[in-house]
Amino acid sequence: DHSDMNVQAYFDYDSKKSGGITVSHLRFSSKPIRSTYLVNSADYVACHNPSYVNKYDLVESLKPNGIFVLNTLWDENELEDYLPAKMKQMLAKKNARFYTVNAIKIADEIGLGNRINMVMQGAFFKLTKLLPEDVYIKELKDVISKMYGKKGEKIVAMNHEAVDKGIQSIHEIKIPESWIDSSDKDEKKIKETEFIRNIMRPMSKLKGGELPVSAFSGIEDGTFPSGTTAYEKRGIAVNVPEWIDERCIQCNQCSYVCPHAVIRPFLLDADEVKNAPEAFATLEAKGRAYEGLHYKIQISPMDCTGCGNCADVCPAKGKALIMKPIETQLENEVPNWEYASRQVRFKENLAYGQSFKDSQFKKPLIEFSGACAGCGETPYIKLVTQLFGERMMIANATGCSSIWGSSAPSMAYTTNHEGKGPSWANSLFEDNAEYGFGMYLGVKQIRSKLEETMRKLNDMNVEERIKEALHDWLHYKEDGQLSAEAGRKVENALENFTSTNIEIIQLVNDIKENRDYLTKRSIWLVGGDGWAYDIGYGGLDHVLASGEDVNVLVFDTEVYSNTGGQASKATPTAAIAKFAASGKKQGKKDLGRMMMTYGNVYVAQVGIHADNNQLIKALREAESYKGPSLIICYSPCINHGLKEGMGRSMENIKKAVAAGYWHLYRYNPLLKQEGKNPFILDSKEPKESFHDFIMGQVRYSSLAKSFPDMAEILFEQAEKQAKEKYAIYSQMAQQDG
Repeated sequence: DHSDMNVQAYFDYDSKKSGGITVSHLRFSSKPIRSTYLVNSADYVACHNPSYVNKYDLVESLKPNGIFVLNTLWDENELEDYLPAKMKQMLAKKNARFYTVNAIKIADEIGLGNRINMVMQGAFFKLTKLLPEDVYIKELKDVISKMYGKKGEKIVAMNHEAVDKGIQSIHEIKIPESWIDSSDKDEKKIKETEFIRNIMRPMSKLKGGELPVSAFSGIEDGTFPSGTTAYEKRGIAVNVPEWIDERCIQCNQCSYVCPHAVIRPFLLDADEVKNAPEAFATLEAKGRAYEGLHYKIQISPMDCTGCGNCADVCPAKGKALIMKPIETQLENEVPNWEYASRQVRFKENLAYGQSFKDSQFKKPLIEFSGACAGCGETPYIKLVTQLFGERMMIANATGCSSIWGSSAPSMAYTTNHEGKGPSWANSLFEDNAEYGFGMYLGVKQIRSKLEETMRKLNDMNVEERIKEALHDWLHYKEDGQLSAEAGRKVENALENFTSTNIEIIQLVNDIKENRDYLTKRSIWLVGGDGWAYDIGYGGLDHVLASGEDVNVLVFDTEVYSNTGGQASKATPTAAIAKFAASGKKQGKKDLGRMMMTYGNVYVAQVGIHADNNQLIKALREAESYKGPSLIICYSPCINHGLKEGMGRSMENIKKAVAAGYWHLYRYNPLLKQEGKNPFILDSKEPKESFHDFIMGQVRYSSLAKSFPDMAEILFEQAEKQAKEKYAIYSQMAQQDG
């Protein structure tokens, strides 16, 4: 609009919600642009994330004498150490003009956190000289005022300052002649599977289009191995937590709330402590159950996204977790993590209790996902995998949870020390409940036939020890933990079994072929509110009405998160979202109360960090209930615009409950059989300000700025609805059984 040049833009990006890569292919020309291919010979290449220098061939497409800009904290000496040899060689050979901008520091000092886009925009226009300086500065600031105006004058002013600082803070790097002969130090070769080496690595380096069909030999059906995110080591965080052992009270809250499972408690015996790296600090473990063991909080800095929730919730005096620049943590904590995660064995002999603290000593069977920093969804499913993961089957609706759960080529769901973990599959958006129900019915049919086989074998002339094992399994087959123990007993009894009776041999072989189904499967249908409240609601209702033993976990972000924040039936009154730009006029759908009307559906509404024991209790009760269960999880999202930032997303959940914005309850049909009230209201009467809570989120506060008269009406309406809802729940909780 401000020159005679033609412009073409194409944006290539991956599915990671946090720390993913976006490649912007831009062309400017005085002539019409008819190119239908990506830019492969660039005058200007900029890298906005310093961790990319070791992942991608950033300057491969740079023209001779072209401009390369790197956002980095590194000075000239550190560039010598941290840049890969191949990059240094190319920069030297191409006689590149090399510049750095410390956009991370600039944005942080201004108050923008990790939002560096306007800093780098200023640098871009300064170096490319596409427009006169007075023109691009004015136009950039006008666009900022238009884009961010609804978020307040302070946000606008900070972004204006970012543009100015970006222009002023460009630092030119004189490329040493020695770079042309650069060579990398010999690195220790890590043993990797063929999938990691031949498929995942090339795809992660944006070379997937070059893979031959033969690379996929053996996985023609599209099945990918689990646990592959552990090999990514993205290193995308600016700051990561450092554990101050002498301040730690061993509560495990940091691990409990971590969205990416990068901070974990470990229990070590004397030999494991003795063999640990020199910088591996431990404490004497607290608690009678852990007597004689040592306690360690260990962080994986290369997998951390730097959200800071762990440090935020830490209740220790002076904080036992302090956020530090990632560069200060790598030397000690990378080998410490390798040792803790690979050499410290799971202590199976311990009688782990029922508390949230005890749950954290089990390995999370989803780790290092591509979720946003501070994601409010992932801590819930992480906890579910710690409780039931070794026997889980997950049907995942398309949406945020399917993207961070598994985006080719990486899979966040993983296995435990026995090689057991969740099996996972992704359905369409609209039919996940039916898809998961089909999984359940298939398993039910196989186990029903297995039961029939067991009964036949039990009636035949076999040893008493085999009959005893069969009897135990038939008795405990519908109990998750006890069926696993009874199943192992059956396998041991039949391991070396021999017979001359053909019918008995066939029955034994049938049992062995279906040994994976000896343990009762824990079936989970997982998705967001866009699926559960809206598009997939018909199927969800059908499945819950069936009375069958399935579990549903809903991440309630109150918008369609994955597609950009559109309003759903879970969006509350007054909230601004796409398709509700002037605030939503209708109230939020009360999915939980609707499902209670069936009378035989276990329903719970939960909030992690608001009441940790209530969440654990609800999950255990739901999973053990021999019927349908529905767990609705309040999940803060970047679309909410938390003014305190996503580094306080867990604290935001606690505030939501305290303000009466979100209520915690459990509806357990089993209590009716005991003559008790099935509804338990777990959250106390709200004491904090509802108005103050919602004004801490841009999705509400921006309404007051854009439509002040309407905002006042809708805010009053939203608060009234919240109070009425609590009054209804309170009345339900006081009814006789």
